[in-house]
Amino acid sequence: MLTGDRPTGALHIGHYFGSLKNRVELQSLGIDTFIVVADYQVLTDRDSVDRIPENVHELVLDYLSVGLDPDSGITHIFCHSHVPALNQLLIPFLTLVGMGELDRNPTVKEEIDAAGLTAVNAAMYTYPVHQAADILFCKGNVVPVGKDQLPHLELTRKIARRFNQRFCDDGAPVFPEPEGLLSDAPKILGLDGLQKMSKSRNNAIMLRATADETAALLKRAKTDSDRNIAYEPAQRPEVANLLLLASLSSGEPPEAIAARVGSGGSGTLEAFVTDALNEELKPVRARREALARDRQVVADVLRRGIATANEVADAKLPEVRAAMKMDYEM
Repeated sequence: MLTGDRPTGALHIGHYFGSLKNRVELQSLGIDTFIVVADYQVLTDRDSVDRIPENVHELVLDYLSVGLDPDSGITHIFCHSHVPALNQLLIPFLTLVGMGELDRNPTVKEEIDAAGLTAVNAAMYTYPVHQAADILFCKGNVVPVGKDQLPHLELTRKIARRFNQRFCDDGAPVFPEPEGLLSDAPKILGLDGLQKMSKSRNNAIMLRATADETAALLKRAKTDSDRNIAYEPAQRPEVANLLLLASLSSGEPPEAIAARVGSGGSGTLEAFVTDALNEELKPVRARREALARDRQVVADVLRRGIATANEVADAKLPEVRAAMKMDYEM
């Protein structure tokens, strides 16, 4: 399995409920997992690189604090900028993709709009192809994705298929066509109750937030004027989002929580969510605080993960060259 994130800042509870908990669950099932810190991809829409080292550090701390464990031997955390053979795949992969396909990719369009870019660099358009290299260098055949990432994954499948058809004369494929593992975690709205939770929209609760900070943020959460609390996602999305957070934290159905709060209004609901979320995140925060005392922990995790990724990529590249008839004897 291949999954990962761009190091653009600390992770928030939307990441936690939407993907991180699932990664820990898959780890417990013994699934070999490569987690890419996609640092090169930050350059597609960010002018400043000053924050990248610290963002990488904070991202890995978040991974470790939720229970992702490189000591398990099956979870490997690495930065793709440090795996040269992985990035060499980008050139042959680009020859398998048309400009029209890149231009039409809806996820790229959304990223451009979200970043407010007026001048778009070439790396932004090739973002999905680089993502394909991340997935395929380790023969990733399962990729956890949200629905918004399905176009990226479909392009990866096309690249794998086209490479195998074009270069594999013996019929033995070099790359698998990866399947998407759709999360059943519902979309987490931000504290504004309108848009997906995002640090850039200033509507998120970070995993590293303290219990008091979380309580203060939840007091700002948008609700509505109806004191009777009910779980009605279509009619009352702001209230439903808070009930959903309480449910994901406590394990109790959102309808049952709504019935318990009843006519207590938004104040009672916010207090319930605060208690449930802080209880859920208590062990995560304790682990993070302990890990953060020694910066060498993250460095060691990345060193081991990068070494493993390089072993895998260095073994894969000769196979790719052989298929393309480029394994010249020197």
